[in-house]
Amino acid sequence: MNWAIVLGYIGIALAGGLAGIGSAIGVSLAGQAAAGVISEDPDKFGKVLLMELLPGTQGIYGLVVAILIMMKMGVFGTGVEMTFVNGFKLFAASLPIGILGLYSGIHQGKAAVAGIHLIGQRGDQSGRALTMCAAVELYAVFGLLISLLAILLGVN
Repeated sequence: MNWAIVLGYIGIALAGGLAGIGSAIGVSLAGQAAAGVISEDPDKFGKVLLMELLPGTQGIYGLVVAILIMMKMGVFGTGVEMTFVNGFKLFAASLPIGILGLYSGIHQGKAAVAGIHLIGQRGDQSGRALTMCAAVELYAVFGLLISLLAILLGVN
């Protein structure tokens, strides 16, 4: 068994899976709150929709990292030599976006719920609600950048 390839595929699963779980939970939480606001005032659909979609970015980031790992492994063509060290590096590179994507997706969903409630009470405050929710995004972006740099610069 080639443990380098096994580690690479575990990294793919962690990057895409954990970040995807965080996004799914966050979007679900926000969607439930958005449905409540829309049931009271359907004209606020556009404002709350954006808030609901924000926690979904972590899943996209995880997907990007998973695809880059696959590219490095040679799944789509020529990749790097899959030594144990390179397999471990790809596995390790999946962890920042996987872990930060999981937690930031869930917590961005919670921030989105609060923002959606704010929009429900005071529709003119959507900019502030969006800003508070987007602040959580910064940590997902940090995880994405760390993972990208580790893959692109650390594995050759």
